[in-house]
Amino acid sequence: MKVPIYSIISGTGRYIPELKIKNEDFLSHEFYDKGGSRINKDNQEIIEKFHAITTIEERRYVGPELTASDIGYFAGREALESSSTDPETLDYIIVAHNFGDVRDDNKQLDIVPSLAARIKHKLGIENPETVAYDLPFGCPGWLQGIIQADYYIRSGDAKKVLVIGTETLSRIFDPHDRDGMLYADGAGATLLEGKASEKPIGILSHKTRSDTILYSQMLFMGKSYKSNGMLKDNLYLKMNGRRLYQYALETVPSSIKACLEKANVPISAVKKVLIHQANGKMDDEIIKRLFHLYGLEDVPRDIMPMTISWLGNSSVATIPTLLDLILKGDLKPHEINPGDLIVFASVGAGMNINAAVYQA
Repeated sequence: MKVPIYSIISGTGRYIPELKIKNEDFLSHEFYDKGGSRINKDNQEIIEKFHAITTIEERRYVGPELTASDIGYFAGREALESSSTDPETLDYIIVAHNFGDVRDDNKQLDIVPSLAARIKHKLGIENPETVAYDLPFGCPGWLQGIIQADYYIRSGDAKKVLVIGTETLSRIFDPHDRDGMLYADGAGATLLEGKASEKPIGILSHKTRSDTILYSQMLFMGKSYKSNGMLKDNLYLKMNGRRLYQYALETVPSSIKACLEKANVPISAVKKVLIHQANGKMDDEIIKRLFHLYGLEDVPRDIMPMTISWLGNSSVATIPTLLDLILKGDLKPHEINPGDLIVFASVGAGMNINAAVYQA
């Protein structure tokens, strides 16, 4: 009897920018509403309310010399080094992002060549059999890349796949939109390898859904809220925050539950839930609703590690960065030990939701 092949995580890496932007740094901003009117509130009040809703205190921005492909390369290189993997042995490089290489001096979208091709070039990989491509899938992009990698590995098409999530959101948010305080920069990378095992290990199940009829415009590109000045001709990331918040609470818990049921594992077996760091209070409510679906009112302490308070929302980079921090002992007291059951989950533009169950 042939031993099944499972996808296991054998290496991780991250790039966390050095520049810290605290909430107080927004005190001098001019905030406008979607109608183009100046918000008639003191900035201190705006920032305090923002913190109460999101739990974000600071976020990280890249320096002017760096782009998304640069920091994606840093994270990918670290993942390869941590697993002692020869880059030439990679079968695929999948790079999740949403805005390409937005330069500091030019906000125009730059995705030719693909970021994956640029990162493969930076890694010095000569092997033409290493297929490199990009995956724009909203904030769930990195996890969708993991799901695609799992399909490649289980089918026998690949043995090693490098999945990178990288983003520089600091360059595409409207400085006059309060939602802009959510966004951050960063990159995370994960190496998946095929491993034969008689007992289930690695990725046990995954689920993805896309709701486009009613929810495709929850995140979109639009003009600055400030109606005059040079900003009016550019497009910026916009969000229908209230509807998105409600959509996430209604759909993410049930998607995670469906993924657990697909893997035939109980909620009581889950050691960690690594969820996209989009909004601290929203994530807290999602985990509560997940356990409520099982008739449980008490959520285990430390089951959901969080980084959003000091890293902000770096989109596709949040989960792989979180995973790398834990695995390398840099987010105490959180640990992932052999045998632990982990859930990954994300929600974002599309609207897209995905989840995966992983046996360490």
